[in-house]
Amino acid sequence: VQFSKFTEPMQRCLREAANGPKDDYVVSSAHFRIVNGKPTANPRYLQVRTDFGNLRATHIAEVAARLRRRAPAGMPAHFPVNGVLPGRRNNPPDHFPDGTPIRPLAVYNPLHYQELPELFMDFITSVTGRSPSTTGAGSEGSLTKGPFNALTYVADLNATLVGWILTGYGGFSSAAGYIGRCKVDHDISLLVPELWCRMSEKERDPAFLIEQGYLERVDDIEFSGKLVHASRLGYRITAGFVHHFMGRIFNSASEVFDEAMLRPESQDFAMYVDGVNNIAEAQAKAAEGYIADGSIKDACPPLQAVLYCMARGKTPDGLTIHAPEVRKLFTRESLLASSWYKERLATKQRMDMMRVSRAIRSLKEFAAEPANAADVRRLGIDARLKQAEAELAEVSKASYLERLVGTVGAEPTLEPIEGQ
Repeated sequence: VQFSKFTEPMQRCLREAANGPKDDYVVSSAHFRIVNGKPTANPRYLQVRTDFGNLRATHIAEVAARLRRRAPAGMPAHFPVNGVLPGRRNNPPDHFPDGTPIRPLAVYNPLHYQELPELFMDFITSVTGRSPSTTGAGSEGSLTKGPFNALTYVADLNATLVGWILTGYGGFSSAAGYIGRCKVDHDISLLVPELWCRMSEKERDPAFLIEQGYLERVDDIEFSGKLVHASRLGYRITAGFVHHFMGRIFNSASEVFDEAMLRPESQDFAMYVDGVNNIAEAQAKAAEGYIADGSIKDACPPLQAVLYCMARGKTPDGLTIHAPEVRKLFTRESLLASSWYKERLATKQRMDMMRVSRAIRSLKEFAAEPANAADVRRLGIDARLKQAEAELAEVSKASYLERLVGTVGAEPTLEPIEGQ
């Protein structure tokens, strides 16, 4: 990158660094970090924003969308997110520099779909393989990093689960790092968006893909007389999926995604079993923490069921994760009819009333201070007060509670106490 291409603040920073002490360091917005004397092996933080970097293509894409939608030029063109595909960092058996073994996680094929019970087992555990961007391997994902999250884990998970149930997003995930012993790095992660934008909404529907045989269920297996919970991997793409959809990108898709890639257990069955057991054991350990500290009591009913099944294999009522009664808890119809969801909405209404009431008090206190008379006129405090009072009347209505249906509501355990 030519020096003149940097912004003025960046140029100034680099000049000061060049003229400063030689043992100091500087961060350049156009270069990788230097780790142990060489560029970092984890450079994805410098990804280019193509919507800014390629304005012509961005404009053409927007115009094409407008033409397809028959949207006038004056109407905003919205591009809502209608696909959420987390990536998985997987690894084969490995070891740390001190010789400590790292168990395998590379049991997924390029693209998996999980129904919500299995998906949230993974979200709760947040297990990751060895990566240049992590200090180790194991259960160290975003939901387990307390210092970076001000909310309790259960509050976060409750809201996340409600959001997934309401939106109906399919729980798809892509593989990174390894598939079995095949090294793929981030190639699959980068390929999936290209694939997804070439599929219609109907083709991305899990029910359609399962019905057409493009996704196959991964079943539990028995190995050395013990049950292996492979069904927690959900569904995975088949050769039919590769032929029908990957052919939109590759000339010979089946040569890229062969049997070994689609069925990692065919590469090394013992490694596959150990990988699934590694995941199941990590899930049990993570769930036991919620039971031990008592926070499971604040989990919503479907989340409680998942936690007990992760930790103990069944709910206190003796139901497994496959029981119809448990699966029903994760449907939109069950959610909307549940008392716990209605309590989330009622909590949201009370919190909104409390928020607006606090604003009204603050405005009145400000306006009552004689020294603020000029500012009251300048800031239009009287008009703001009327607006706040109108909003309080609105959020206090029963109809407002009805309008909240379909939202995540608010977490009852985090409801503030009036006056505190």
